[in-house]
Amino acid sequence: MLTINNLDILYGDKHLFNNVTARINDNDRIGLVGVNGTGKSTLLKVICNIIETDPGVVNRPKRFSMAYLPQEATALDTGRTIYQEAENAFAETLVLQQDLDEVNRQLAAVEPENAEFSTLLKQQGELQYRLGGIDIFRVQSRIEKVLMGLGFSLEDFDRPSSSLSGGWLMRLMLAKLLLAMPDLLLLDEPTNHLDLDSLTWLENFLLTYDGGLVIISHDRTFLDQVTSITWELSLGRLTAFKGNYSKYVADKEIRMQVERAAYANQQAQIRQTMRFVQRFRAKSTKAKQVQSRLKQLSRMERIELADTEQEVSFHFPPAAPGGRLALDIELLGKGYENRDVFQDVSFQLQRGDKMAVVGVNGAGKSTLMKILAGLVRQDTGEIRPGHNVKISYFGQHQAQELASGLTALQTLSAVAGDMSVTEMRSLLGTFLFKGEEVDKKVQVLSGGEKSRLALAKMIVQPANLLILDEPTNHLDMSSQEVLQEAMAQYDGTIIIVSHNRHFVNHFINKVLEIKNRRATLYEGNIEDYIYKLKILQEGNKIDQRDGTTPGETAVETVVKQKSKAARQEQAKIRQEKSRKLNPLKKRVEQVEEEIGKLETRKKELELLMADPHLYQDQDKFAECSKEYNALERKLERLYQGWEEVQAQIETTEAEFEDLL
Repeated sequence: MLTINNLDILYGDKHLFNNVTARINDNDRIGLVGVNGTGKSTLLKVICNIIETDPGVVNRPKRFSMAYLPQEATALDTGRTIYQEAENAFAETLVLQQDLDEVNRQLAAVEPENAEFSTLLKQQGELQYRLGGIDIFRVQSRIEKVLMGLGFSLEDFDRPSSSLSGGWLMRLMLAKLLLAMPDLLLLDEPTNHLDLDSLTWLENFLLTYDGGLVIISHDRTFLDQVTSITWELSLGRLTAFKGNYSKYVADKEIRMQVERAAYANQQAQIRQTMRFVQRFRAKSTKAKQVQSRLKQLSRMERIELADTEQEVSFHFPPAAPGGRLALDIELLGKGYENRDVFQDVSFQLQRGDKMAVVGVNGAGKSTLMKILAGLVRQDTGEIRPGHNVKISYFGQHQAQELASGLTALQTLSAVAGDMSVTEMRSLLGTFLFKGEEVDKKVQVLSGGEKSRLALAKMIVQPANLLILDEPTNHLDMSSQEVLQEAMAQYDGTIIIVSHNRHFVNHFINKVLEIKNRRATLYEGNIEDYIYKLKILQEGNKIDQRDGTTPGETAVETVVKQKSKAARQEQAKIRQEKSRKLNPLKKRVEQVEEEIGKLETRKKELELLMADPHLYQDQDKFAECSKEYNALERKLERLYQGWEEVQAQIETTEAEFEDLL
């Protein structure tokens, strides 16, 4: 399909790509991963020819179409509405259909004997080939399906596309790419501006997409669902792994163990060689040997550890002491320009609760977070913080409020209390400020770097209630994992908005859904929340007249039915487990009983053989010795058999562990 041959790009003295070779086959689903700065976005631009390379480096078949979604959208000023902009994805198709209609009209008017008839037939075949399997009459329904799947409503279709904010503009660009159905889709962080509903829809769409995919994403769940191949960029090299991201992580760890061992061996060899050189450099009799060793070192291909080997970790400062109740929200409401954002929002959080706020874009998640942080005033309702609650807030505006004249390290030092410079550097390293980068001034940082610095600044300030609005947007996988683990261990309260399901699922215990201007609190993590939504959807399909008892809701009926079915299934599993385990356990009992008898006889023989008088009767001694040796051999076989049966029991129990 598409090949990359010996791609080599050098920036200064650093290889961004060092003889990278790869192949993308039809319908490959590739996740492109690597720490920030390894060149992932650049590689996508090389593949789609935005960045030109030498001839023959990237080979694409004829009649091969590609579409690229960048991380950031450019403003649209075409004068078209949202629907018209989406329809423009079919612009070439619509022209081809018009041409085909014209050729068909001409064919109907020309006799087969006419020389023009053959020419028109040829044009018809060419146009039909170029149209392929596109059903032109289903274009409208396809546009509506994709736009609504990505969160647009029917009322939005006639809005001018130039009125869209950055996030919604990205959705429109993504919609156009999906509608165009190219042979290869190149998506750079497509999930950054999607809510949970749109993200789920996109996953399902891509699972049935008839074409190849290369996706950059820091959303582990999304990659696991959509991809089946993982490309890793590290130190200028590209390595392909079969399987999704989770499979790649498992395989990567095995590779890294081998790589670390090889690296350690090579470093030991280098140290040994250098000790020899330093010891005998001044001796003329060893000059040839010294030169030989130095040549060996110069020819040695040095092993480099991957970027992900730079282990970084940190913990939040201990939460300030406070009462059991962290936050009490009662009948909170907010509106703008005669439009309610949400009404009657009520919930309580205890100390240590960690809650995710979910809902479609525009539902009011960020507005709620700003109200809770005291940055926006609510219209109605009460906010009652618990005793000694200290709030720390992260939102997009923090990045713009950083002091431009300070360095990254100085920015952190101003609020870090008694943290040491080493600790501050370690924390900044977690947020991708490595080495001398901590001395870069805020005014020269990119938007993403400012956001990461603002997050680090928030983290070091003592608090016991953290309010975070999309904290992972500019973090790579390894930094996300560090932050995720720190949040799981944090002993204070957290309220967070994040589209990254894997990230929040690890540590939250409550989900607040804002939908249709109302809020509903669910116990559990994101997986529990999604499962409960499925139950609700199924419950809505049940005819209560046939499916419920008096006073019982459809949802309760579904839960009851699922519980009964689950109990029946669990009973079957337990029966199957018993069927497999009982014979093994019985065998263990038999072996243990036999071992007990033999152990008793062994002790009797040992006492007998310890008696000096036994050696005076050689026949008796020989008989005891023979029985003792035979008994030891038999015990050894029984112990081995016991271990084998125990291993079978453990294996069988492990098989059923996740099922019960």
